Amino acid sequence: MAVISKNIPAPELVTIQTALLSVADKTGIVELAKDLASRGVKLLSTGGTSKALKDAGLEVTDVSDITNFPEIMDGRVKTLHPNIHGALLAIRDDEEHVAAMKEHGIGTIDLAILNLYPFEETVHSGANYANCVENIDIGGPAMIRASAKNHAYVTVITDPDDYSEILGMLKQNDSAVPLDFRKRMAHKAYARTAAYDTAISNWFAAELEVEMPLHRAIAGRLESVMRYGENPHQSAGFYKTMEQRPGVSTATQHQGKQLSYNNINDTDAAFELISEFDPALSPAIAIIKHANPCGVAMAGSLKEAYLKALACDPVSAFGGIVAMNQILDAEAAEEIVKTFTEVIIAPEASPEAMEIVAAKKNLRLLTTGALADPRAPGIMAKTVAGGMLVQGRDAANVDDLELKVVTKRQPTTDELSDMKFAFRVAKHVKSNAIIYVKDAATVGIGAGQMSRIDSSRIAARKAVDAAQAAGGEVLTKGSAVASDAFFPFADGLVSAVEAGATSVIQPGGSMRDDEVIAAADEAGIAMVFTGTRHFRH
Repeated sequence: MAVISKNIPAPELVTIQTALLSVADKTGIVELAKDLASRGVKLLSTGGTSKALKDAGLEVTDVSDITNFPEIMDGRVKTLHPNIHGALLAIRDDEEHVAAMKEHGIGTIDLAILNLYPFEETVHSGANYANCVENIDIGGPAMIRASAKNHAYVTVITDPDDYSEILGMLKQNDSAVPLDFRKRMAHKAYARTAAYDTAISNWFAAELEVEMPLHRAIAGRLESVMRYGENPHQSAGFYKTMEQRPGVSTATQHQGKQLSYNNINDTDAAFELISEFDPALSPAIAIIKHANPCGVAMAGSLKEAYLKALACDPVSAFGGIVAMNQILDAEAAEEIVKTFTEVIIAPEASPEAMEIVAAKKNLRLLTTGALADPRAPGIMAKTVAGGMLVQGRDAANVDDLELKVVTKRQPTTDELSDMKFAFRVAKHVKSNAIIYVKDAATVGIGAGQMSRIDSSRIAARKAVDAAQAAGGEVLTKGSAVASDAFFPFADGLVSAVEAGATSVIQPGGSMRDDEVIAAADEAGIAMVFTGTRHFRH
């Protein structure tokens, strides 16, 4: 049955006479309570919050004294009572509500300072199932939602960052709070409980291995408002989700101006790619432009890896993102800053390297503390008109795949190594993707074309351009080629052979696989099928 509004107008100002304080995060709560008490506000509280306020010398009324019922069941039941919810939900200018309050001895609560059990933090700590469940707050969300619904009369604060503003409001308005502020806090309160419930529902889905729940919610906390999005006419903000994955969202920015929308998108792409390369095996560098790699290499040092990666496409590298799988050292930093670079991201950076980068004041330096796990599960979401696409992260790793040689010629050890390198990179190149690799470095990349043969031709052309710029030979001769998906026709493979490739790695699975294999045999090259594709749109 729908409730019909009585159209009672909300007052512009509500004087704070009684406040309820019940918080898990006690940051700033004592200072706030002292200010309220100095204004003659009656303080109500629960459990640990009540103790903290009393220890600070404040006069506090326990909620149990209001409900005439003790806290029971380890504190699970304490605020779920008409004397609390009636005090939060009552419409003060409604005669029937006022009569009900008088009949049942219910007072009013004008200010609710509430935050929730640390469920997200408990999950992140690796706590067991029972502890996670125990940190699901029930009374807190109920009081927050009740207070927010009745924002015509009640101010609800869920974030310690807002304490200073509410105190300013009280000082400015003689202990009263204006309607506009009450509305804004109500909006923030509902957003917080929505995010909290999202974290709980997604945790349950993961625990129960429910890949596609009937209702899927994704929530984040605003990290920064950006000047604009992909283009200046688009608004944008960066939100952090509950996932604790090393990368741009968890990184420390040591210098440089605020990251833009495109910076974050490209830096994430760069770090996800470089995390594919085990730092214990070799230093590796990836240079990214517009979310696509324009050079990736492994070598004996980061400096050498950077120079090899840069040689793949020095033109596109201008204004790019540089990611590495090891600690940024001074030698590599000196080389990187010679080319205009937007962002450097690394697990760590040496003091000497940071000093070198600091000379370029607009160059952002991010450190993450660790690499991301390329095999870790996770979800990825993309909005479409009227809906949202959700899929699991592409956690397939070429080292785990069963590679099948389908040609007469077997690949050499070096060819196989370069093929695996190329396929590792192909996972992070927009489809259709063709990657040429020689000696653990990309030498040609074709990305995002509508046909695979165009990607192959572009990659070969890039290699020619890079050779001309360096005054050397075209490095696609003797290279390995990776395709993110199968060759639908033999022409793409033939194009790679014409560029000088001697080995190819691809998923296989085309209706014309036999034709493609025959073309490879005719050219005398080795070809391997992975059985796994890496589309990236």
